[in-house]
Amino acid sequence: MKIGIADTNFARYDMARAAIKELKRGCSAEIVRYTVPGVKDLPVAAKILIEERGCELVMALGMPGPKPIDKTCAHEASTGLIMAQLMTNTHILEVFVHEDEAESEKELASLAERRTREHAENAIKLLYYPERLTREAGTGQREGFEDAGRVER
Repeated sequence: MKIGIADTNFARYDMARAAIKELKRGCSAEIVRYTVPGVKDLPVAAKILIEERGCELVMALGMPGPKPIDKTCAHEASTGLIMAQLMTNTHILEVFVHEDEAESEKELASLAERRTREHAENAIKLLYYPERLTREAGTGQREGFEDAGRVER
């Protein structure tokens, strides 16, 4: 098994380090890292990791800035990641942490660490334990923040 990590040097936190640490803790997959300049480069990086490097799943890690142009770039990157998933029939987990999601740099670092680790756990579940995701269906899981919980009738 190979898991790809596509990350950016625009990010202000080394999200790949957090992902790799969590993946190594939870599975024996080979990890292939590919770093690109920014989030709009992530779709092609993910596609290369899948088609040329043989990855069965990719985590696309990015940290868009707080400005309106950053939101636009993140949306474009997200659309590209969806297209790459459809073109390769392979899961690409988009792990974006927007700089304006946190009120301080300490909170931003904590959010990036937690969201990335929780998505790495999801990657492991997708590849090795899909039944665990099925058991979590409808439970309001949130990566990076407290879970929302189930809505009951």
